[in-house]
Amino acid sequence: MSSLNQALRAALDHRQDLLAELHQQGTDCYRLFHGSQEGAGGLTVDRYGPQLLVQSFHQTLERDALLQLHETINQQLNLSSLLVYNDRSRGNSRIDREDSVYRADDSALEDLVGHEWGLNYRVRGRHAGQDPLLFLDLRNARGWVKQHSAGKSVLNLFAYTCGVGLCAAAGGAREVLNLDFAEGNLAVGRENGQLNPQLPGMQFVQSDYFPAIRQLAGLPISQRRGQKLPSYPRLEQRQYDLVLLDPPAWAKSAFGTVDLLRDYQSLLKPALLATAEEGVLICCNNLAKVSLQDWREQVLRCAEKAGRPVRDCQVLAPAADFPSQDGQPPLKTLILQL
Repeated sequence: MSSLNQALRAALDHRQDLLAELHQQGTDCYRLFHGSQEGAGGLTVDRYGPQLLVQSFHQTLERDALLQLHETINQQLNLSSLLVYNDRSRGNSRIDREDSVYRADDSALEDLVGHEWGLNYRVRGRHAGQDPLLFLDLRNARGWVKQHSAGKSVLNLFAYTCGVGLCAAAGGAREVLNLDFAEGNLAVGRENGQLNPQLPGMQFVQSDYFPAIRQLAGLPISQRRGQKLPSYPRLEQRQYDLVLLDPPAWAKSAFGTVDLLRDYQSLLKPALLATAEEGVLICCNNLAKVSLQDWREQVLRCAEKAGRPVRDCQVLAPAADFPSQDGQPPLKTLILQL
């Protein structure tokens, strides 16, 4: 038995109780192998409903190893999953390879549906972006929102494909606004809404983060001298009962720079001001090089300086399918009671 196959079997054995619990919750989207922590750095294996998504980030997974991995998972979990392999070590995972194993069957690349917390989500093995349409490590945060959004107004910042917004709608939120810069992401969010027709409708705003959040927070939109800013949607100043802030690690636009390592405060302050009195702000940081303790202290200091001191701060860890040997997972989530 290869070392990879041995590590994979150990990971699947370790997840038996967790998978049973997830299936009972109405979830069939989860990580089956977290290679960096389970014996094969740069390799991840995720289930998205009927699809098995294998991704390599450091080096190509050989054909026989890929087929063995697929067979092992199908046998261990009693599945007949549709295999999609994205080799992200080669720069473009969407380029078809000569071998049909790397190209994936047509049925595996169709628009499929996965489930989480009893809700339906669009699944595509390959699409215009590189990342999967649902980030699985945020599942616990989406579940928390679903449990705590009844009757609340919810603002989902950097909404991506709007999974948090969908959970808020399912939890009984009276209003949900999803905000993201990319229309393609929001288009998938609309699809997710249509896949759950029993839920109330959500709102969608395509905008750069900085002009949108600064308008909501009642702050001026800064402009570099001599530069004309691009157009942006006009929004009224207002606050929301529950706000989720889940920014990417780094991004730059004419309005500002998202930089989780050097300047989380410029993202956090307006989000704090857009959160209602006695409201909740859930903030995330997915940079592995940032320690939870340092970041937590930074967040609490920023809240104090912004005049929005935190009454209670809860750490929400990723689920057990994202193990962390040192107890410091890359994704860090804080639930701030203001």
